Amino acid sequence: MIPLDQTSLPPASRSRRLAAFAVHLLTAAGAGVALLAMLEAVREHWAAMFGWLGLALLIDGIDGPLARRLDVGRLQPDWSGDVLDLVVDFLTYVFVPAYAIAASGLLLPIAAPLLGVGIVVSSALYFADRRMKTADNHFRGFPALWNAAAFYLFLLHPPAVVGSLAIAALIVLTFVPVHVLHPVRVARLRGFNLTMMAVWSVLAAYALVRHFAVPAPVTITLCAIAIYIVAADAAIRLIQRARR
Repeated sequence: MIPLDQTSLPPASRSRRLAAFAVHLLTAAGAGVALLAMLEAVREHWAAMFGWLGLALLIDGIDGPLARRLDVGRLQPDWSGDVLDLVVDFLTYVFVPAYAIAASGLLLPIAAPLLGVGIVVSSALYFADRRMKTADNHFRGFPALWNAAAFYLFLLHPPAVVGSLAIAALIVLTFVPVHVLHPVRVARLRGFNLTMMAVWSVLAAYALVRHFAVPAPVTITLCAIAIYIVAADAAIRLIQRARR
Protein backbone atom coordinates (compact mmCIF):
# COMPACT_ATOMS: atom_id res chain seq x y z
CA MET A 1 0.00 0.00 0.00
CA ILE A 2 1.46 3.36 -1.06
CA PRO A 3 1.48 5.88 1.80
CA LEU A 4 -0.70 8.93 1.26
CA ASP A 5 1.19 12.16 0.71
CA GLN A 6 0.07 14.61 3.40
CA THR A 7 0.39 17.51 0.92
CA SER A 8 -2.17 15.83 -1.36
CA LEU A 9 -4.86 15.77 1.32
CA PRO A 10 -7.73 18.25 0.87
CA PRO A 11 -7.76 21.30 3.16
CA ALA A 12 -9.36 20.57 6.51
CA SER A 13 -12.61 22.22 7.43
CA ARG A 14 -12.70 25.02 10.00
CA SER A 15 -14.60 22.78 12.44
CA ARG A 16 -11.94 20.07 12.21
CA ARG A 17 -9.16 22.59 12.83
CA LEU A 18 -11.05 23.97 15.82
CA ALA A 19 -11.59 20.47 17.18
CA ALA A 20 -7.86 19.79 16.79
CA PHE A 21 -6.96 23.00 18.60
CA ALA A 22 -9.39 22.08 21.37
CA VAL A 23 -7.18 19.07 22.10
CA HIS A 24 -4.22 21.42 22.64
CA LEU A 25 -6.44 23.46 24.97
CA LEU A 26 -7.35 20.30 26.87
CA THR A 27 -3.67 19.44 27.33
CA ALA A 28 -2.86 23.01 28.37
CA ALA A 29 -5.70 22.90 30.89
CA GLY A 30 -3.53 20.46 32.81
CA ALA A 31 -1.28 23.40 33.70
CA GLY A 32 -4.27 25.17 35.24
CA VAL A 33 -5.12 22.03 37.17
CA ALA A 34 -1.52 21.96 38.42
CA LEU A 35 -1.95 25.49 39.79
CA LEU A 36 -5.14 24.47 41.60
CA ALA A 37 -3.29 21.49 43.05
CA MET A 38 -0.46 23.75 44.21
CA LEU A 39 -2.90 26.12 45.90
CA GLU A 40 -4.36 23.20 47.84
CA ALA A 41 -0.86 22.00 48.72
CA VAL A 42 0.10 25.41 50.09
CA ARG A 43 -2.98 25.21 52.33
CA GLU A 44 -1.94 21.65 53.31
CA HIS A 45 -5.19 20.29 51.92
CA TRP A 46 -3.37 17.19 50.77
CA ALA A 47 -6.33 15.04 49.73
CA ALA A 48 -7.69 17.89 47.60
CA MET A 49 -4.26 18.36 46.05
CA PHE A 50 -4.14 14.72 45.04
CA GLY A 51 -7.67 15.00 43.69
CA TRP A 52 -6.56 17.74 41.29
CA LEU A 53 -3.47 15.74 40.36
CA GLY A 54 -5.77 12.80 39.65
CA LEU A 55 -7.75 14.99 37.25
CA ALA A 56 -4.50 15.98 35.57
CA LEU A 57 -3.66 12.29 35.22
CA LEU A 58 -7.03 11.70 33.56
CA ILE A 59 -6.43 14.55 31.11
CA ASP A 60 -2.99 13.13 30.32
CA GLY A 61 -4.57 9.76 29.62
CA ILE A 62 -7.16 10.98 27.13
CA ASP A 63 -5.48 13.84 25.25
CA GLY A 64 -3.06 11.58 23.37
CA PRO A 65 -5.71 9.27 21.87
CA LEU A 66 -7.85 12.33 21.04
CA ALA A 67 -4.89 13.99 19.32
CA ARG A 68 -4.29 10.93 17.15
CA ARG A 69 -7.97 10.49 16.35
CA LEU A 70 -8.41 14.14 15.34
CA ASP A 71 -5.08 14.32 13.47
CA VAL A 72 -3.91 17.25 15.57
CA GLY A 73 -0.30 17.09 14.36
CA ARG A 74 -1.39 17.79 10.77
CA LEU A 75 -4.28 20.17 11.41
CA GLN A 76 -2.51 22.33 14.03
CA PRO A 77 1.21 22.03 13.19
CA ASP A 78 2.15 25.41 14.70
CA TRP A 79 1.75 24.02 18.22
CA SER A 80 3.87 21.09 19.36
CA GLY A 81 1.71 18.65 21.28
CA ASP A 82 4.82 16.82 22.47
CA VAL A 83 6.37 19.94 23.99
CA LEU A 84 3.07 21.02 25.51
CA ASP A 85 2.60 17.58 27.03
CA LEU A 86 6.09 17.62 28.56
CA VAL A 87 5.56 21.06 30.10
CA VAL A 88 2.28 20.03 31.72
CA ASP A 89 3.64 16.63 32.79
CA PHE A 90 6.58 18.28 34.53
CA LEU A 91 4.20 20.43 36.54
CA THR A 92 1.78 17.65 37.51
CA TYR A 93 4.12 14.67 37.79
CA VAL A 94 7.10 16.49 39.27
CA PHE A 95 6.87 20.09 40.46
CA VAL A 96 3.66 20.07 42.51
CA PRO A 97 4.41 16.63 44.04
CA ALA A 98 7.97 17.75 44.83
CA TYR A 99 6.58 20.66 46.80
CA ALA A 100 4.16 18.34 48.63
CA ILE A 101 6.94 15.92 49.50
CA ALA A 102 9.26 18.66 50.74
CA ALA A 103 6.54 20.51 52.69
CA SER A 104 4.71 17.47 54.04
CA GLY A 105 6.58 17.25 57.33
CA LEU A 106 7.06 13.55 56.63
CA LEU A 107 10.79 13.84 55.86
CA LEU A 108 13.75 14.81 58.00
CA PRO A 109 13.66 18.64 58.24
CA ILE A 110 17.26 19.03 57.14
CA ALA A 111 16.76 16.66 54.20
CA ALA A 112 13.37 17.83 52.93
CA PRO A 113 14.47 20.90 50.89
CA LEU A 114 17.52 19.09 49.53
CA LEU A 115 15.41 16.14 48.42
CA GLY A 116 12.87 18.51 46.87
CA VAL A 117 15.62 20.12 44.81
CA GLY A 118 16.95 16.66 43.94
CA ILE A 119 13.51 15.64 42.66
CA VAL A 120 13.07 18.57 40.29
CA VAL A 121 16.66 18.56 39.00
CA SER A 122 16.80 14.79 38.39
CA SER A 123 13.37 14.86 36.76
CA ALA A 124 14.33 17.75 34.46
CA LEU A 125 17.27 15.66 33.26
CA TYR A 126 15.03 12.61 32.91
CA PHE A 127 12.48 14.47 30.80
CA ALA A 128 15.28 15.57 28.46
CA ASP A 129 16.75 12.06 28.18
CA ARG A 130 16.06 10.60 24.72
CA ARG A 131 16.60 7.12 26.20
CA MET A 132 13.77 7.40 28.72
CA LYS A 133 11.72 4.78 26.83
CA THR A 134 12.92 1.33 25.78
CA ALA A 135 12.12 -0.29 22.44
CA ASP A 136 9.27 -2.26 24.05
CA ASN A 137 7.81 0.90 25.66
CA HIS A 138 9.05 0.38 29.22
CA PHE A 139 10.41 3.34 31.10
CA ARG A 140 14.16 3.29 31.65
CA GLY A 141 14.89 4.21 35.27
CA PHE A 142 12.39 5.55 37.78
CA PRO A 143 10.05 7.48 35.47
CA ALA A 144 9.65 10.65 37.54
CA LEU A 145 6.24 9.54 38.81
CA TRP A 146 6.55 11.77 41.84
CA ASN A 147 2.80 12.18 42.10
CA ALA A 148 2.65 8.44 42.84
CA ALA A 149 5.65 8.61 45.19
CA ALA A 150 4.01 11.46 47.10
CA PHE A 151 0.74 9.52 47.28
CA TYR A 152 2.46 6.52 48.88
CA LEU A 153 4.39 8.77 51.24
CA PHE A 154 1.12 10.17 52.57
CA LEU A 155 -0.59 6.77 52.52
CA LEU A 156 2.11 4.87 54.41
CA HIS A 157 3.27 7.75 56.61
CA PRO A 158 6.68 6.11 57.30
CA PRO A 159 9.17 7.35 59.90
CA ALA A 160 10.97 10.45 58.67
CA VAL A 161 14.27 8.61 58.24
CA VAL A 162 12.65 5.86 56.17
CA GLY A 163 10.72 8.32 54.04
CA SER A 164 13.82 10.43 53.40
CA LEU A 165 15.88 7.39 52.40
CA ALA A 166 13.10 6.14 50.12
CA ILE A 167 12.88 9.48 48.29
CA ALA A 168 16.68 9.61 47.97
CA ALA A 169 16.66 6.07 46.55
CA LEU A 170 14.07 7.00 43.92
CA ILE A 171 16.17 10.01 42.87
CA VAL A 172 19.14 7.69 42.36
CA LEU A 173 16.98 5.14 40.51
CA THR A 174 16.08 7.83 37.99
CA PHE A 175 19.53 7.23 36.49
CA VAL A 176 19.67 3.44 36.93
CA PRO A 177 18.71 1.46 33.78
CA VAL A 178 15.95 -0.57 35.42
CA HIS A 179 12.80 -1.12 33.35
CA VAL A 180 9.47 0.09 34.73
CA LEU A 181 6.19 -0.97 33.16
CA HIS A 182 4.11 1.49 31.15
CA PRO A 183 0.65 -0.01 31.78
CA VAL A 184 -0.89 1.40 28.60
CA ARG A 185 1.85 1.14 25.97
CA VAL A 186 3.51 -2.16 26.87
CA ALA A 187 1.83 -4.83 24.76
CA ARG A 188 2.51 -7.78 27.08
CA LEU A 189 -0.45 -8.41 29.42
CA ARG A 190 -1.97 -5.07 28.49
CA GLY A 191 -5.48 -6.14 29.46
CA PHE A 192 -4.32 -7.28 32.89
CA ASN A 193 -2.22 -4.15 33.35
CA LEU A 194 -5.14 -1.87 32.53
CA THR A 195 -7.33 -3.82 34.94
CA MET A 196 -4.76 -3.32 37.68
CA MET A 197 -4.68 0.40 36.97
CA ALA A 198 -8.48 0.57 37.11
CA VAL A 199 -8.45 -1.15 40.49
CA TRP A 200 -5.69 1.17 41.66
CA SER A 201 -7.66 4.24 40.56
CA VAL A 202 -10.76 3.18 42.49
CA LEU A 203 -8.80 2.39 45.65
CA ALA A 204 -6.74 5.58 45.39
CA ALA A 205 -9.91 7.66 45.06
CA TYR A 206 -11.31 5.87 48.11
CA ALA A 207 -8.12 6.66 50.04
CA LEU A 208 -8.43 10.35 49.16
CA VAL A 209 -12.07 10.49 50.23
CA ARG A 210 -11.02 8.95 53.54
CA HIS A 211 -8.00 11.30 53.81
CA PHE A 212 -5.71 8.21 53.70
CA ALA A 213 -7.43 6.60 56.75
CA VAL A 214 -8.18 3.33 54.96
CA PRO A 215 -8.29 -0.31 56.12
CA ALA A 216 -5.13 -2.40 55.86
CA PRO A 217 -6.39 -4.50 52.88
CA VAL A 218 -6.76 -1.32 50.81
CA THR A 219 -3.25 -0.20 51.66
CA ILE A 220 -1.84 -3.67 50.96
CA THR A 221 -3.58 -3.84 47.56
CA LEU A 222 -2.36 -0.38 46.56
CA CYS A 223 1.20 -1.33 47.54
CA ALA A 224 0.99 -4.68 45.72
CA ILE A 225 -0.07 -2.97 42.50
CA ALA A 226 2.80 -0.49 42.80
CA ILE A 227 5.28 -3.32 43.34
CA TYR A 228 3.87 -5.10 40.29
CA ILE A 229 4.28 -2.03 38.08
CA VAL A 230 7.87 -1.49 39.23
CA ALA A 231 9.03 -5.10 39.38
CA ALA A 232 6.99 -6.92 36.70
CA ASP A 233 9.56 -6.58 33.93
CA ALA A 234 12.45 -7.64 36.17
CA ALA A 235 10.49 -10.70 37.34
CA ILE A 236 9.63 -11.73 33.78
CA ARG A 237 13.25 -11.39 32.71
CA LEU A 238 14.40 -13.54 35.63
CA ILE A 239 11.86 -16.22 34.75
CA GLN A 240 12.95 -16.19 31.11
CA ARG A 241 16.61 -16.57 32.11
CA ALA A 242 15.76 -19.44 34.46
CA ARG A 243 14.00 -21.30 31.63
CA ARG A 244 16.99 -21.05 29.29
